[in-house]
Amino acid sequence: MNAHILLQQLVNGVVLGSVYGLIAVGYTMVYGIIGMINFAHGEVYMIAAYLTAIFLAALTLLGIQSPPVVILMVLILTMAVTALYGWSIERIAYKPLRHSTRLAPLISAIGMSLILQNFVRIAQGARNQGIPTLLDGGVRLMENGPEQFVQITHAQILIVVTAIVSMGALWYLIQGTAMGRACRAVQQDRTMAALLGVDTDRIISVVFVLGASMAAVAGTLVTFNYGSFDFFIGFVTGIKAFTAAVLGGIGSLPGAMLGGLVLGLSESIFSGFVNTDYKDVFAFSLLVLVLIFRPSGLLGHPEVEKV
Repeated sequence: MNAHILLQQLVNGVVLGSVYGLIAVGYTMVYGIIGMINFAHGEVYMIAAYLTAIFLAALTLLGIQSPPVVILMVLILTMAVTALYGWSIERIAYKPLRHSTRLAPLISAIGMSLILQNFVRIAQGARNQGIPTLLDGGVRLMENGPEQFVQITHAQILIVVTAIVSMGALWYLIQGTAMGRACRAVQQDRTMAALLGVDTDRIISVVFVLGASMAAVAGTLVTFNYGSFDFFIGFVTGIKAFTAAVLGGIGSLPGAMLGGLVLGLSESIFSGFVNTDYKDVFAFSLLVLVLIFRPSGLLGHPEVEKV
């Protein structure tokens, strides 16, 4: 086994896992609060990619060209607009069906996913889109020749660092603020939280907004890294992130990030040493094995029925 290839795949896996983890947070938070899966969440990630290109073009027209300033402003603007999408999805697809059967919101979320896909396809076109590279170059480690080295690009460093900062900020919000305590109260018992004066409708909307913001961070960073996207990227990436959330333990924030890292590393190592074409098969096979031997996921806890 070539040590350079292994380390390179580990670097790629950590970057990919960070992206999966950021998106998986949205799935796990929504499930933790309302016990439902937001299957339109992948499309929020896709919309963030298009918003990144739109805001980048707008800032370029305004003459703002400093890469750090552009990246920061695009990230903030994309998070703000994408948060509105998350809030709208909750208001349109979930709130009217809150007291309906469990199947109705699921169908509504799938319908919202298709609506967002086709909205972007009609508005922006079905062809691949692209943006220029803002972060060139990187760092080479263990360089033993022209072909033996480990490359860490500046874009990859940005993804990992921003993912850590974003997850840390979210963790503090949930664990150290009044809003976070309200979220945890609604997660544990929505009815009792409402009786104690917690505005559960507001908390549910906040959770959708937070999840959409994390997906926006992932969408913006991935767009800056790869430079290309289309209207269908949300479906595949969303399924992978949902897999990461289940793998780590649906409903657990640390589990979402751990599941993303495990899935990203598994995919990357399998692609580097076995076959790229079957990396998805391997990833889902890993999920099946985890669910067989630990149905609640790596960091999840078995549900206790409330009486």
